[in-house]
Amino acid sequence: MTLTILDPTNEVVPVERQICERPKTLTGKVAFLDISKPRGNVLLDRLQEAFEQRLPGVEIKRYMKPTFSKPAPDLLRAEILENNDFVVEGLAD
Repeated sequence: MTLTILDPTNEVVPVERQICERPKTLTGKVAFLDISKPRGNVLLDRLQEAFEQRLPGVEIKRYMKPTFSKPAPDLLRAEILENNDFVVEGLAD
């Protein structure tokens, strides 16, 4: 099966990306990244409630981008990578 993932950013030369294998269980540290769109925090609040009820071994830490119109700053991405096992990104409007 061939899977094509389109990146909505304006890339003159598209970058090929590999899809990571999904884990069978979700444990460890999970970053919740609010991209600063309206009501994204509401979505992440509900997801956090669901995670806490269903996944007691998961530790959630919240992060927020300064603006949704630009990629996350390098320092923020580095902090998320260093301190977490997974990322959930909250997109909403």
